[in-house]
Amino acid sequence: MSGFRKYAATVAIFASGLFLALLIAAFGVISLLSGTEVIADRRAGELAGPVAAAAATLLVIGCLLLIALRVPESRQRVAPLAAAGIGVGAYLAWALFAALAFLLGRGDPVGALIFFGGLLTGPFAICAGIIAFVVALLYTLVLASRVAERGRPRWPWERDEDE
Repeated sequence: MSGFRKYAATVAIFASGLFLALLIAAFGVISLLSGTEVIADRRAGELAGPVAAAAATLLVIGCLLLIALRVPESRQRVAPLAAAGIGVGAYLAWALFAALAFLLGRGDPVGALIFFGGLLTGPFAICAGIIAFVVALLYTLVLASRVAERGRPRWPWERDEDE
């Protein structure tokens, strides 16, 4: 694995950690300000929220690692469409896996479908998608800005005048 791919994979892991941290913080703030629970339906069980957050995080880390390992270093660009796709994927993954947890816990397919629809229109799934979009966009920006560099980052006074 090349140095750039190692760097990109490491940054992808940290970006996914950032996504999860921002997701938890944003959900807490939204819940506090709106006075609603993240998973308002108690019939969903206690694992619906963590399962949904884990699914969205795994989707984000998978997509970022795909960018890190599949896109050649010379073709790294800021990719708003890819970031939007990751955002939509995280939005759907969060709601879908929460609904699947509801379905497995209750065994009620109609109730799970109604629960899924409610999650899609709620602020938490939308927030998961927006955070995933921003993190993915910043990730591609970091990779694109690193392409021209070789080796470790250097301070301005460490650079040669010939560069």
